[in-house]
Amino acid sequence: MDVRRADARYPGGDPAAGIDTRHAFSFGPHYDPDNLRFGALIACNEERLAPGAGFDEHPHSHTEIVTWVVEGELTHRDSGGHATTVRPGDVQRLGAASGVRHVERNDGPVPLTFVQMWLAPPAAPGGDPSYEIVRGIADATPYAVPEAGAMLHVRRLAAGERTAVPDAPYVYVHVVRGTARLDGEELGPGDAARITDAKDLTAAGVSASELLVWEMTA
Repeated sequence: MDVRRADARYPGGDPAAGIDTRHAFSFGPHYDPDNLRFGALIACNEERLAPGAGFDEHPHSHTEIVTWVVEGELTHRDSGGHATTVRPGDVQRLGAASGVRHVERNDGPVPLTFVQMWLAPPAAPGGDPSYEIVRGIADATPYAVPEAGAMLHVRRLAAGERTAVPDAPYVYVHVVRGTARLDGEELGPGDAARITDAKDLTAAGVSASELLVWEMTA
């Protein structure tokens, strides 16, 4: 198990424009050949947008993009004609396939915080872009991204509550809020654990906490 602390993330974004980003993996000017990916995961960005701030239209291709809103509301528009507002508890997925363009903004009156995770390209290149949003996903309900051989588990733990960590070749645990203990390590907001060949592990809430757990085959 490799624990990466929140303060070790690469800083990014554009603070002058109200965009504060923290990258868990090699990204843009922060090139690190030893930190390009873990399993299918190639990005796990913590994004903070001030009211009125956002990312203008930009392209993606051959990437599965999964977004989890922590606080505030995210306005999403893409070249496939989708226009949605993503709120806390919703899971949004944009399958870029052969190419898609999208806009992400904070059109609300309060700061927006979200976690955006990118998964490696599907085995077969090309194809048509796809979009899905699941409103208010229930605790412990898995969300599958078969194109990347991955499954997301959202766990909301009370203090003292325990949950099994999936047995899988690759497991990535990101702490959204609160404090949790995993295999003897205490993890706080923004901390993450990368686990290879996970087996018979449990996570426990030290305080009320929210975890994003990726189960990946490769």
